[in-house]
Amino acid sequence: MRQRNFRVRSTVVAAVMVFSTVALAQPAAPLPATGNLQPETRAAQALPSLAPLVESVKSAVVNVEVVAKVSSSRGGMGDSPLDRFFGGGRGGSRENVRQGAGSGFIVDPKGLVLTNNHVVEDAVSISVKLDDGRSFPAEILGRDPLTDVAVIKLKGKVEGLPVVGLGDSDAVKVGDWVLAIGNPFGLASSVSLGILSAKARNIEAGPYDDFLQTDAAINPGNSGGPLFNMKGEVIGINTAIVGGGTGIGFSVPSNLVKALVPMLEKEGAVTRGYLGIQIQDLTADLGKALNLPVTEGAIINDVTSGSPSAKAGLKLDDVVVAIDGQKVGSANALTRVVALKRPGTVSTLTLYRNGNKQDLKVTLGTRPDIEGIGKRTPRETEESSKARVGVSLSDLDARTAQQAGFTRNEGGALITDVVPGSPAERADLAPGMLVVEANRKPIRSAEELAAAIKATPSGGTLLLRVLAPGANSRFLRALKVP
Repeated sequence: MRQRNFRVRSTVVAAVMVFSTVALAQPAAPLPATGNLQPETRAAQALPSLAPLVESVKSAVVNVEVVAKVSSSRGGMGDSPLDRFFGGGRGGSRENVRQGAGSGFIVDPKGLVLTNNHVVEDAVSISVKLDDGRSFPAEILGRDPLTDVAVIKLKGKVEGLPVVGLGDSDAVKVGDWVLAIGNPFGLASSVSLGILSAKARNIEAGPYDDFLQTDAAINPGNSGGPLFNMKGEVIGINTAIVGGGTGIGFSVPSNLVKALVPMLEKEGAVTRGYLGIQIQDLTADLGKALNLPVTEGAIINDVTSGSPSAKAGLKLDDVVVAIDGQKVGSANALTRVVALKRPGTVSTLTLYRNGNKQDLKVTLGTRPDIEGIGKRTPRETEESSKARVGVSLSDLDARTAQQAGFTRNEGGALITDVVPGSPAERADLAPGMLVVEANRKPIRSAEELAAAIKATPSGGTLLLRVLAPGANSRFLRALKVP
């Protein structure tokens, strides 16, 4: 459910259809006099232009262009979020790359950019383009697949960056005007206006759904872009759409983003609190059947053995109505609140047991990796030469030298694979080439070349001397490292 999108494939396209109608021999109808307009029409004409607001914030909205690796072991559309965002995989079992574009926005003059996880997930390289024409390579600092939030950082000399701030998403009301800016279908800095249609939407995209819903136009390519209030504050990150041109979009609320960003920036991932219970919503009928004076809360259906809840003495049919004084209106609300607390936090649960209200203290544990996502270090994707420049390497021993077509084993790093569209391909490197020097220093193994690539600063160029299979000549290649 990515664009996140319902049923509509979010492939970024470069085609725009324009329709025009020419009125033949039809004189233009005169505009009605202002005095003849209905009161509501005059009020609409009196609305101030949003141009000053747009001008004040759009420079901080960026285009995020990504080359990403996608494992395509199946034909057709795969299960990878990037398959759904960038297009389906091709047949075969090899690793492919996809190019796609999303949006983001700068929140710190040091170059911190917020976007969606599904925009940058599995990225081989990331390029961020600003509204003023500047472009920067970027790296992933942290990402959270369960809320679809990611923090990336611009690399290189960053100065004079425009920024926008995160507002209070709890303060915005249904019916308030909202503004979306992004890169839909590659149309940079596109602006759309709408209202907040609903809050706290659960669209079953993940365990922590709490989306803002808007009718401001959001399309593929808007992913990761900001949703503004009329003060110019970001109240959401645009992340999902309902397919079919229905005009329904969803945004991650800014207050949730505020809680995640510090962890993503420093740790690269989100560590969540954990109770170890299965719960369901309390309804009016269930409240009556349980002889309770409340109709909202979370009913405990199961307590995991050995979990923090079991150690605290929680029982079946306990109904949690508050945590640390914060009202719990549903099972999802309890799940979200606990997830934002640090493991080891001692929290107070207010609950009803057998009709009696009581408080119970519980020490939160660490949420296990139920979805099998796995915690990845912030710069894991840059630790390998393939992820950074798109080249796979192997040592050259006597056997591989013969297989690769080299008459003698000089040592070196044998190129076994080059990712299409990667820096390695742009440097005219190809599978079967043997790298024997890097920056005029001998290369005797794949490990030595990988270390040389890793040691090259972003934006630097690595001068490689290579041999082609069966050739007696040596060639130079300039590998630009992103």
